[in-house]
Amino acid sequence: MQRIAHRGPDAQDSCEIPTRSGTLTLAHTRLSIIDLSPAGKQPFKLEGNRYTIVFNGEIYNYKELRAELMALGLTFRTATDTEVLMQAWAHWGHQCLSRLVGMFAFVLHDAVEEKLFFARDAFGIKPLFISESDGQFSFASELPAVVELMADHPTPDAQSAYDYLAFGAYDRTERTFFSNVRQLQPGHWQALNLVSGEVSPAHRWWWPAIDARTDLSFESAADQLRELFLSSVRLHLRSDVPLGAALSGGLDSSAVVCAIRHLEPDMAIHTFSYIAQGSKFDEEPWVDLVNSTVKAIPHKIFVTAKELEDDLGDMVSTQGEPFGGTSIYAQYRVFKSAREHGIIVTLDGQGADELLAGYDGYPGPRLHSLLETGQWGQARLFAGLWSAWPGRTHKAAWLALGAQLVPPILRNTALRLVGRNPTPAWLDSAQLAAQGVRQKQSSPTRHADARGRRLASALRDALTGTGLAALLRHADRNAMRWGVESRVPFLTPQLAEFLLRLPEHYLISPSGQTKHVFRHAMRGIVPDAILDRRDKIGFATPEHQLLGQISGQQQPARYPSFIRPQAYASALENGATDTGSKRWRLLNFQIWATQFASAS
Repeated sequence: MQRIAHRGPDAQDSCEIPTRSGTLTLAHTRLSIIDLSPAGKQPFKLEGNRYTIVFNGEIYNYKELRAELMALGLTFRTATDTEVLMQAWAHWGHQCLSRLVGMFAFVLHDAVEEKLFFARDAFGIKPLFISESDGQFSFASELPAVVELMADHPTPDAQSAYDYLAFGAYDRTERTFFSNVRQLQPGHWQALNLVSGEVSPAHRWWWPAIDARTDLSFESAADQLRELFLSSVRLHLRSDVPLGAALSGGLDSSAVVCAIRHLEPDMAIHTFSYIAQGSKFDEEPWVDLVNSTVKAIPHKIFVTAKELEDDLGDMVSTQGEPFGGTSIYAQYRVFKSAREHGIIVTLDGQGADELLAGYDGYPGPRLHSLLETGQWGQARLFAGLWSAWPGRTHKAAWLALGAQLVPPILRNTALRLVGRNPTPAWLDSAQLAAQGVRQKQSSPTRHADARGRRLASALRDALTGTGLAALLRHADRNAMRWGVESRVPFLTPQLAEFLLRLPEHYLISPSGQTKHVFRHAMRGIVPDAILDRRDKIGFATPEHQLLGQISGQQQPARYPSFIRPQAYASALENGATDTGSKRWRLLNFQIWATQFASAS
């Protein structure tokens, strides 16, 4: 409980439940958001004591579910979303999960079935880590708490370390950077039989369809999307504590802030913005435009290299595992500022890129779809028009397609041809092989329903683990470090199910414009200047400049056996590697390894 006290600074409690095979202990630290009274404290027991739960997150549609359950004859003794969740489980079982609009990870004990149930929201917005070792089953919201409960300190997971150091990949599977600790995957539930000790396979409860709808014109799709998005923002505004918004100046966060004003004309809106002043990543003019449009109360955060260096240890400890990029530090500071100004809940634009074909527009999957459906001329035209946008090239479009088509067996060869070595000199390939590490980059997953819908399939993969999961991890740890709840109104199953079935050219236009239908949907709510932006900065920091000003860290007393210390230190000192990895990745892993070694 002490290791996750920052996640719940308002109350802490625990309970012990005797079982036929041992003692079940449930503990919870509470950040009070809905029903601030003591009635909302956890572990929470449903009347009759059959069910006990520890639950992290929010069920935004709890009022609607409560009314539905009351119409079925159920009664309630609190105004909490926790009780609604438990009553829903008691009535519908695991099938209730598809009725929930929210972010959640929970563990529920059923005294009659003598089982422990684990569940996680569709996108994995809230975390749940599990360890099974030495006859003990442990779980928690963050890795340090799980490690604290384990009989033996785990060793670093060699596969996770390799994927991160060689390719910058992480949080894409159930593996973590710790051996014998896994995370329940997004959109899954699982059960532990407390009599037999058997753990069921993880059941996927959410996997959206991607077959294309043909019954919606572009205009009709935009109209429906506008209503779905505004409805989601309205639900995400439910809070009994002060609320604000993270604003980067890009389309996604600007849409959230402008939607809040559209829905709540008189609400005081506090916005929190990282400003990369004086760099090519500076979005202050766009932040100012949105703040002026909605008459927000702005709070701007500026970051120096000295501040980054001073906070590095705490930030790495906060994340619990290595991560990519200094933009995560900017986010860390945004949430810190929110808490300092009394804001407990923030709304964020995270997830829109994965829903709406943002970033660079996913040119590889889109070209693949066009070619599979025989639209060769359209593919050639799309590549040309796509490449005319800032920061894109014609060559990049076809290389992106090539990355989709390269057979897995040839992937390492293809990487070397473009100057990336999957086995850099500072990694001991023999040691990695001895530990069973697969030394190659993962290939895109091929799904049976993806033919002609490669873009929709890629977006679904990104939403359910291969991209978004890492971003959600950053936000959850950074926000909860300061006792702030970060909400993401783009990420609801209803929005995803609607968008993933639209014709692909509604998402990325034939001319290469990303988020095509959403830009159209938000006309009249978001300033035209924001909707018509042609550049894509994202939540970025001047990383090279920041890292160039901070001193190197001391080499840890013990590296994992698969790292060659001298070669690693040399690569870190030189700021470049033969894999093209950024200095940040090496520095981040080094700090984490130091903390890991000192804790063991």
